[in-house]
Amino acid sequence: MILITGGAGFIGSTLIRYLLAHTQESIVNLDALSYSGNLDSLKDVANSERYHFVHADICDANSVKQVFDQFKPTAVMHLAAESHVDRSIDNASAFMQTNIIGTFTLLEVCREYWSTLTTDAKAAFRFHHISTDEVFGDLSSDEAPFSEQTSYKPSSPYSASKASSDHLVNAWHRTYGLPVVVSHCSNNYGPYQFPEKLIPHTILNALAGKPLTVYGNGLQVRDWLHVEDHVRGLYQVLTHGEVGQSYNIGGLNQVTNIDVVNSICELLEQLAPEAKQGCQSYAELITYVDDRPGHDSRYAIDASKIQAQLGWQPEHDFKLGLAATVKWYIDNPCWWQQILTGDYRLNRLGKG
Repeated sequence: MILITGGAGFIGSTLIRYLLAHTQESIVNLDALSYSGNLDSLKDVANSERYHFVHADICDANSVKQVFDQFKPTAVMHLAAESHVDRSIDNASAFMQTNIIGTFTLLEVCREYWSTLTTDAKAAFRFHHISTDEVFGDLSSDEAPFSEQTSYKPSSPYSASKASSDHLVNAWHRTYGLPVVVSHCSNNYGPYQFPEKLIPHTILNALAGKPLTVYGNGLQVRDWLHVEDHVRGLYQVLTHGEVGQSYNIGGLNQVTNIDVVNSICELLEQLAPEAKQGCQSYAELITYVDDRPGHDSRYAIDASKIQAQLGWQPEHDFKLGLAATVKWYIDNPCWWQQILTGDYRLNRLGKG
């Protein structure tokens, strides 16, 4: 029984669908259903006998304790987090509360529960903290990619809060012996991603004939990791990772933001030429805006450790993965239209 926090989010819902399809694990999804939590992403598995949903906040110690008492998980995969940099710049308080206080609360409840287990169950138990490469800051164009030994240098309130949660997890391992593993991923993409992120935001704005805003000169570099590759890596870390270790999971696809936007425009010309609204080409919609404060210039992941030790490597080519992602958004308006209108919140406590 794996307790997954934040399982109604983009990565969490993909992880749950993967585990139910490819393993025999049972899942408890604990999610507060904040603005980006969407149970529609789990419609296909909502009735599985191996899936359970609990509507609760990781900051609420009593609710979290009830989940542990009822389901007695053998592992925790902690994904619940506020994760959008722009939102953290506008209002950092929610990031401090969820990412720091929430992680602390979860660790304390988990530690109390773990202390009651038998010796064998203690040894088998894992707390897997899912983090981000943004805790390492950014890189110049000629610097080597982030490794597990890279010093922390967060740039935004979001990345600072995630760095804080990383330190808490590692401290609970060092001080109390809680068996933890940590993973850091690069930028994820794929189906079911909340529309505020670059790739879905660009796709949906283009289809609506709205400006495709690009920060600064658009030359910021990101390492794009398909979410399905990421969740395979997460399960490898959980089941085969060494206690106390961290693992970087990267897509090995370094692409500038403007190249991503241009690629989406080219794909839409092929896949949805009839959808253009008031423009001759989708690329005409590209609009450069002032760069955001503290914008990191480049991320890149050295994934050699997880490749060598756990046998994981990304399988998705970015060009093909991006094309499939664009097509998914074109083919699934029922999923994203409810988010744009806000209607997805109306049935968020249901199972379908």
